Amino acid sequence: MNEIAVLEIARESFIVILKVAGPILFIGLFIGLVIAMFQALTSLQEMTLVFVPKIIGIFFAILIFMPFMMRVVIEFGESLIGRIVLLS
Repeated sequence: MNEIAVLEIARESFIVILKVAGPILFIGLFIGLVIAMFQALTSLQEMTLVFVPKIIGIFFAILIFMPFMMRVVIEFGESLIGRIVLLS
């Protein structure tokens, strides 16, 4: 295995990480932004107000995006296994 193949695998793994974590992080960011705007408008500075909606939103996002996330990870794993087989 040469350096180009290693760099290609590393690049693909970063893309997989972004595909898997991206939707969940975006939902958390969006909910946090909406709650921060609500807190700024109402001058309500309760720190615990952010946690419960974020937890609920991220939980539902995981439920919704789980099939997509699993498909991406499985396809990446299969491509890695295919490359391992080609090495031997």
